[in-house]
Amino acid sequence: MTMVVVMDDEQRYRAVHSRDSRFDGVFYTAVRTTGIYCRPSCPAVTPRRENVCFYRTAAAAQESGFRACKRCRPDTVPGSPEWNVRADVVGRAIRLIHDGAVDRGGVGAVADALGYSERQLNRLLSAEVGAGPLALARTERAHTARVLVETTDMPMADAAFASGFASVRQFNETMRSVFDRSPSQMRAAAGRRGSVPAPPGAVALRLPYRGRIDLTGMLSFLGDRAVPGVEEYKGGVYRRTLRLPNGPAVVELSGVEGHVLCRLWLSEPRDLASAVRRCRSLLDLDADPQAVAEVLGQDPVLGPVLRQRPGVRAPGHVDPAELAVRAVLGQQVSVRAARTLAGRLVSRFGKPLAVPDGGLTHTFPSPGALAAADPAELSVPVARGRALINVADAIASGQVDLGPGCDRDEAERRLVELPGIGPWTAGYVRMRGLGDPDVFLSTDLGVRQALERAGLTATPAAAAREAKEWSPWRSYATHLLWASLDTTTAPRGIE
Repeated sequence: MTMVVVMDDEQRYRAVHSRDSRFDGVFYTAVRTTGIYCRPSCPAVTPRRENVCFYRTAAAAQESGFRACKRCRPDTVPGSPEWNVRADVVGRAIRLIHDGAVDRGGVGAVADALGYSERQLNRLLSAEVGAGPLALARTERAHTARVLVETTDMPMADAAFASGFASVRQFNETMRSVFDRSPSQMRAAAGRRGSVPAPPGAVALRLPYRGRIDLTGMLSFLGDRAVPGVEEYKGGVYRRTLRLPNGPAVVELSGVEGHVLCRLWLSEPRDLASAVRRCRSLLDLDADPQAVAEVLGQDPVLGPVLRQRPGVRAPGHVDPAELAVRAVLGQQVSVRAARTLAGRLVSRFGKPLAVPDGGLTHTFPSPGALAAADPAELSVPVARGRALINVADAIASGQVDLGPGCDRDEAERRLVELPGIGPWTAGYVRMRGLGDPDVFLSTDLGVRQALERAGLTATPAAAAREAKEWSPWRSYATHLLWASLDTTTAPRGIE
């Protein structure tokens, strides 16, 4: 189930008049008399209603000739939660474009992944969000370039090509068109403001989010499940390796005032946009916690937990294929056992980093590497080893698509068809790997224990009936139920 909140222009204008930051990134306000577009919470004087028009995306505002406000910097806001919720072609297309699919393979690759022609895709996106795939990709490139220009000392030509631009001239023209200043002027202004501190060789940036966030709880959740060699969690800082389209990377995530501090060590700078998108998905940074609280906050079971942990998110993952393998390893075992099994897999089949970084030594094994393994070499029961190899082979061959533009229903159906993959595993992959906000794991032992503690009937059928009231945020409900358990409890399968 998906839920899209439809606002009319009068409601949007009221949000602008009240400078409501909840709608930053959900829509953009363009002012005809100045030729600029802003986020709804822009601190400038509210323009008169007759001078204002609204756009669903920054790309649409740019296509209509508006440039970004220098004061509120609308390109730096969180993304709209709508694109994570929606399961239709437009939502899937935008997730692909945000992941850099246009830059890697062109519009044709996006259209092919969705099963549409380029003309159909352009028509759908233009009608729905006011911009086609090229314009949306151009906006993503401009934002990536801004990050590189303002937060690094990378030469401008390198920043241009790393951002996906075909030439320095195109880079300069786009930056002037979108931001009304040259890249050199942007770098000079950023220097005066002070950039994000970055260690040598790293790109450092602040990842925005809306509302409150239980970042400590989320990083702890990830840290409890950290796989040796691939992840580590120390002193409130979560670090892990990434397997990106053009090479490996290391990311470090921690909290700063009002943002998530992200430091990236990239082997290929052109992977920046993909790395940032994966980090945002991992931490569910485009969510709207107030919308979740409006549905779950009054519930007698979930409400008290939510009040103890305001700003709860549904942690995702940087690599759905990795999560699918780990979900199979985590079947019927504790968190600690799942970590141990995954660590052995990494040591044997993972790709070593050229230079180890502390406890980070490998990237997680690719589906292709695992598909070629012998089940007897996996340190798990043979039946589970076969299930793991079947999953890896299905992903490597394209039989199961877990990419950002996949059809979630189809992906879940194909996973369940594989031997050894049940509804829990497929649902867990859909919830965390594919970022679906409305998955409820009614057979999960931890979920059932939490419901029993709350005095509710905890059979899978009864749990599923109870959870209907929590839609369309049942993934958040699942995490709240897990959080309600004592920390010494290790529910089945929460790898």
